[in-house]
Amino acid sequence: MNTTLATTVLRTDRLGAKSVAALLGGAALTALCAQVQIPFYPVPFTLQTLAVLAVSLALGSRLAVAAQATYLLAGAAGLPVFAGFSGGAARLAGPTGGYLLGFLLAAWIVGSLADRGWDRTVGRAFVACLLGTMAIYSVGASVLSLYVGWTAAWMQGVVPFVIADALKALAAATSLPLAWRLLGDRR
Repeated sequence: MNTTLATTVLRTDRLGAKSVAALLGGAALTALCAQVQIPFYPVPFTLQTLAVLAVSLALGSRLAVAAQATYLLAGAAGLPVFAGFSGGAARLAGPTGGYLLGFLLAAWIVGSLADRGWDRTVGRAFVACLLGTMAIYSVGASVLSLYVGWTAAWMQGVVPFVIADALKALAAATSLPLAWRLLGDRR
Protein backbone atom coordinates (compact mmCIF):
# COMPACT_ATOMS: atom_id res chain seq x y z
CA MET A 1 0.00 0.00 0.00
CA ASN A 2 1.34 3.41 -0.91
CA THR A 3 1.48 6.21 1.58
CA THR A 4 1.62 9.93 1.09
CA LEU A 5 4.55 12.07 2.11
CA ALA A 6 2.60 13.26 5.14
CA THR A 7 1.83 9.78 6.45
CA THR A 8 5.44 8.75 5.92
CA VAL A 9 6.81 11.74 7.80
CA LEU A 10 4.08 11.91 10.43
CA ARG A 11 3.93 8.12 10.94
CA THR A 12 0.28 8.22 11.85
CA ASP A 13 -2.95 7.23 10.21
CA ARG A 14 -5.09 8.73 12.95
CA LEU A 15 -5.95 12.38 13.25
CA GLY A 16 -3.34 13.09 15.90
CA ALA A 17 -1.61 16.34 16.81
CA LYS A 18 0.90 16.03 13.96
CA SER A 19 -1.87 15.45 11.44
CA VAL A 20 -3.80 18.43 12.75
CA ALA A 21 -0.63 20.52 12.46
CA ALA A 22 -0.16 19.31 8.87
CA LEU A 23 -3.72 20.19 7.84
CA LEU A 24 -3.50 23.58 9.57
CA GLY A 25 -0.19 24.16 7.79
CA GLY A 26 -1.86 23.30 4.49
CA ALA A 27 -4.69 25.74 5.19
CA ALA A 28 -2.18 28.42 6.21
CA LEU A 29 -0.10 27.88 3.06
CA THR A 30 -3.23 28.26 0.93
CA ALA A 31 -4.11 31.49 2.78
CA LEU A 32 -0.57 32.82 2.34
CA CYS A 33 -0.52 32.00 -1.37
CA ALA A 34 -3.90 33.71 -1.79
CA GLN A 35 -2.18 36.99 -0.94
CA VAL A 36 0.31 36.67 -3.80
CA GLN A 37 -2.01 38.25 -6.31
CA ILE A 38 -2.16 40.01 -9.64
CA PRO A 39 -5.52 41.77 -9.83
CA PHE A 40 -7.58 40.46 -12.71
CA TYR A 41 -11.31 40.75 -13.25
CA PRO A 42 -13.49 38.93 -12.39
CA VAL A 43 -11.09 36.22 -11.14
CA PRO A 44 -7.78 37.36 -9.59
CA PHE A 45 -4.54 35.55 -10.43
CA THR A 46 -3.09 34.10 -7.23
CA LEU A 47 -0.82 31.27 -6.14
CA GLN A 48 -3.67 29.54 -4.26
CA THR A 49 -3.97 26.75 -6.78
CA LEU A 50 -0.25 25.99 -6.44
CA ALA A 51 -0.78 25.58 -2.70
CA VAL A 52 -3.90 23.44 -3.16
CA LEU A 53 -2.08 21.10 -5.56
CA ALA A 54 1.13 20.82 -3.53
CA VAL A 55 -0.73 20.35 -0.25
CA SER A 56 -2.92 17.67 -1.83
CA LEU A 57 0.07 15.76 -3.19
CA ALA A 58 1.81 15.97 0.18
CA LEU A 59 -1.09 15.20 2.50
CA GLY A 60 -3.25 12.76 0.55
CA SER A 61 -7.00 12.96 0.16
CA ARG A 62 -8.18 12.90 3.77
CA LEU A 63 -5.86 15.56 5.16
CA ALA A 64 -5.87 17.65 1.97
CA VAL A 65 -9.66 17.92 1.93
CA ALA A 66 -9.58 18.73 5.66
CA ALA A 67 -6.94 21.43 5.04
CA GLN A 68 -8.98 23.06 2.28
CA ALA A 69 -12.20 22.79 4.29
CA THR A 70 -10.40 24.49 7.19
CA TYR A 71 -9.22 27.24 4.84
CA LEU A 72 -12.73 27.77 3.45
CA LEU A 73 -14.34 27.73 6.90
CA ALA A 74 -11.81 30.28 8.17
CA GLY A 75 -12.61 32.53 5.23
CA ALA A 76 -16.36 32.04 5.58
CA ALA A 77 -16.05 32.97 9.25
CA GLY A 78 -14.60 36.31 8.18
CA LEU A 79 -10.89 35.73 8.64
CA PRO A 80 -8.95 37.59 5.91
CA VAL A 81 -7.57 34.46 4.20
CA PHE A 82 -9.02 34.88 0.71
CA ALA A 83 -7.32 36.90 -2.05
CA GLY A 84 -6.69 40.52 -1.12
CA PHE A 85 -6.94 39.74 2.60
CA SER A 86 -10.69 39.33 2.26
CA GLY A 87 -13.06 36.99 4.03
CA GLY A 88 -16.71 36.34 4.67
CA ALA A 89 -19.33 33.89 3.49
CA ALA A 90 -20.35 36.27 0.70
CA ARG A 91 -17.06 35.48 -1.08
CA LEU A 92 -18.08 31.82 -1.29
CA ALA A 93 -21.49 32.76 -2.67
CA GLY A 94 -20.15 35.30 -5.17
CA PRO A 95 -18.83 35.01 -8.72
CA THR A 96 -15.45 33.58 -7.68
CA GLY A 97 -16.84 31.35 -4.94
CA GLY A 98 -16.92 28.35 -7.25
CA TYR A 99 -13.15 28.46 -7.65
CA LEU A 100 -12.75 28.41 -3.89
CA LEU A 101 -15.23 25.54 -3.52
CA GLY A 102 -13.44 23.74 -6.34
CA PHE A 103 -10.43 23.46 -4.03
CA LEU A 104 -12.28 20.71 -2.15
CA LEU A 105 -12.82 18.63 -5.29
CA ALA A 106 -9.24 19.25 -6.46
CA ALA A 107 -7.87 18.24 -3.04
CA TRP A 108 -9.87 15.03 -3.16
CA ILE A 109 -8.81 14.16 -6.73
CA VAL A 110 -5.11 15.02 -6.36
CA GLY A 111 -4.94 13.63 -2.83
CA SER A 112 -6.61 10.37 -3.87
CA LEU A 113 -4.11 9.95 -6.67
CA ALA A 114 -1.27 10.73 -4.25
CA ASP A 115 -2.69 8.05 -1.93
CA ARG A 116 -2.15 5.64 -4.85
CA GLY A 117 1.48 6.69 -5.39
CA TRP A 118 1.00 9.30 -8.10
CA ASP A 119 3.14 11.73 -6.09
CA ARG A 120 6.29 9.64 -6.70
CA THR A 121 7.01 10.62 -10.31
CA VAL A 122 6.86 13.99 -11.98
CA GLY A 123 4.76 12.68 -14.88
CA ARG A 124 2.01 11.16 -12.79
CA ALA A 125 2.07 14.02 -10.28
CA PHE A 126 1.73 16.48 -13.18
CA VAL A 127 -1.29 14.59 -14.57
CA ALA A 128 -2.83 14.55 -11.07
CA CYS A 129 -2.28 18.30 -10.75
CA LEU A 130 -3.77 18.96 -14.18
CA LEU A 131 -6.85 16.94 -13.21
CA GLY A 132 -7.09 18.97 -9.99
CA THR A 133 -6.78 22.19 -11.96
CA MET A 134 -9.55 21.08 -14.32
CA ALA A 135 -11.75 20.35 -11.29
CA ILE A 136 -11.19 23.89 -10.01
CA TYR A 137 -11.99 25.30 -13.45
CA SER A 138 -15.12 23.16 -13.75
CA VAL A 139 -16.64 24.23 -10.45
CA GLY A 140 -15.36 27.80 -10.72
CA ALA A 141 -16.49 28.49 -14.27
CA SER A 142 -19.86 26.86 -13.61
CA VAL A 143 -20.57 29.26 -10.75
CA LEU A 144 -19.08 32.24 -12.60
CA SER A 145 -21.35 31.47 -15.58
CA LEU A 146 -24.38 32.14 -13.39
CA TYR A 147 -23.18 35.76 -13.18
CA VAL A 148 -21.66 36.40 -16.62
CA GLY A 149 -22.82 33.56 -18.92
CA TRP A 150 -20.87 30.55 -20.22
CA THR A 151 -18.86 32.30 -22.91
CA ALA A 152 -17.69 35.08 -20.61
CA ALA A 153 -16.99 32.58 -17.81
CA TRP A 154 -14.77 30.60 -20.16
CA MET A 155 -13.03 33.66 -21.61
CA GLN A 156 -12.57 35.48 -18.29
CA GLY A 157 -12.36 32.64 -15.79
CA VAL A 158 -10.41 29.92 -17.59
CA VAL A 159 -8.55 30.99 -20.75
CA PRO A 160 -6.34 33.71 -19.17
CA PHE A 161 -5.16 31.26 -16.51
CA VAL A 162 -4.37 28.10 -18.49
CA ILE A 163 -0.65 28.67 -19.09
CA ALA A 164 0.07 29.99 -15.59
CA ASP A 165 -1.93 27.18 -14.01
CA ALA A 166 -0.08 24.58 -16.09
CA LEU A 167 3.18 26.05 -14.77
CA LYS A 168 1.82 25.93 -11.21
CA ALA A 169 0.82 22.29 -11.75
CA LEU A 170 4.33 21.53 -13.00
CA ALA A 171 5.87 23.29 -9.99
CA ALA A 172 3.72 21.28 -7.58
CA ALA A 173 4.39 18.07 -9.53
CA THR A 174 8.15 18.47 -9.35
CA SER A 175 8.21 19.31 -5.65
CA LEU A 176 6.85 16.00 -4.30
CA PRO A 177 9.01 13.54 -6.22
CA LEU A 178 11.99 15.64 -5.14
CA ALA A 179 10.85 15.45 -1.51
CA TRP A 180 10.49 11.67 -1.84
CA ARG A 181 14.03 11.42 -3.18
CA LEU A 182 15.33 13.52 -0.29
CA LEU A 183 13.55 11.19 2.16
CA GLY A 184 14.84 8.10 0.42
CA ASP A 185 11.41 7.14 -1.03
CA ARG A 186 10.24 5.22 2.05
CA ARG A 187 7.63 3.01 0.38
